[in-house]
Amino acid sequence: MNPYAAMLIAAGAAAGTTALLGYPLIPWLHKMKFGQIILDIGPSWHKHKQGTPTMGGMLFIPGILLAAIVTFAVDALVGGKLFSSGQFTYDAKAVAGKLAAGLIMASLFGMLGFMDDYTKIVKKRNKGLSVGQKSVAQVLVIAGYLFSLYLSMGREPYTLIPFVRGPVGLGWFFWIFGAVVVYATINAVNFTDGVDGLCSSVTVTAAAALAVIAVLRGCFGVGIVSAALAGGCVGFLVWNRNPAKVIMGDTGSMFLGGMVVAISFALDMPVILLLVGIIYVIEGMSDVIQIGYFKMTGGKRVFKMAPIHHHFEMNGWKEKKIVAVFSLINAAGAALGVALVWFGLEFALK
Repeated sequence: MNPYAAMLIAAGAAAGTTALLGYPLIPWLHKMKFGQIILDIGPSWHKHKQGTPTMGGMLFIPGILLAAIVTFAVDALVGGKLFSSGQFTYDAKAVAGKLAAGLIMASLFGMLGFMDDYTKIVKKRNKGLSVGQKSVAQVLVIAGYLFSLYLSMGREPYTLIPFVRGPVGLGWFFWIFGAVVVYATINAVNFTDGVDGLCSSVTVTAAAALAVIAVLRGCFGVGIVSAALAGGCVGFLVWNRNPAKVIMGDTGSMFLGGMVVAISFALDMPVILLLVGIIYVIEGMSDVIQIGYFKMTGGKRVFKMAPIHHHFEMNGWKEKKIVAVFSLINAAGAALGVALVWFGLEFALK
C-alpha cells in the first residue's frame, strides 16, 4: 500500500468513525446522566456547561485505534511493508515495538481518565480519584511503558536530537528523563482541556506535525498513527467545537497525552514535543508558576486563573478566540519543530 495513501485513509477513517460515534454515544451519555461538574471558582459563564455530557474520549479513542489497526491490517493483507519503508528507518521491529507499547500506554491512561471521570459523576463533585490513587496508577503505567521501551531499544536507551550528532545514549538517565516526559505531557495535555474545542484543536496541529516528522524519519507506520490521531480530533470537533455538545473529560485528554508521548518516543525524539506541543508546555508551566508563586508569596497570583486559557477568559476573551489563537501558536511551534527535523535529522543520525 502506498504509505501516503495509507495515512490519508487512516485520517479519514478516524475522523469519520469518531464523528459517527457521536450520534449513538452522546444521547447515551445524556441518558446515563454523565454530565460535567463545573467548579464554583471557575469563570461564572461556564455554569451553562453544567450537565454537558463528559467522557467524550469514548468517541475518538475507538475511532483512532480502529482506524490505525484496520489500516495496518489492510496493508499486511496486500503485502505492504509500512514499518520497513523509508530512508532512515534502521530498526523496523524496534519502531513497531515502541509504537505498540505506546498505544497500550495511551489506552491505559484513557482508562484511568475514565475512572476519574466516573468517580466525579458518582460523587457529584469536580474531584474524582484521590491524588494518591492517581499517582500510584500513573507510576505503574509509566514504569511499564518505560520498561517496554528499554527492551525495544536493546537495553541501550538513546534519543535523537536535531543537529546533535547521535544517537545520544541516555544510560540510567533514561528512566528519569522518560518518567518526566511522560508525566509532564499527560498532565499538560489534561490542563489544555477546559475550553470548548481547545485540546482537540491544538492536538490536530501537534499530530499533523508528528505525521510529517514521521515521514521525514521514514517511520510510515508511526505516520499512520499520527494521521489517525489528527483525524480523530477533527472528527471530535464536530461535537466539541463551541458550543460543545460533549466534553472530552479526563478520559479523552489523558489518552491524547499518552498518544503524543507514544508517537514522540516511537520517533526517538521526545524532545521535539517542546515545540510540536508548545501550547501544552505553556499551559502546564502556567499552572506550575501559579501554584509556586502562590505558595512563595502567601497568596498572590501571577494569573487571574490557571491554566492560562482561563486567565484570558477572565480578561474577556471569547472561547473561539482562545482556540484560534492557541491553535495558531501551536501550529507555529509545530512548524518550527518540523523545520528543525528537516534540516537536522540526517546529522543526528550520523
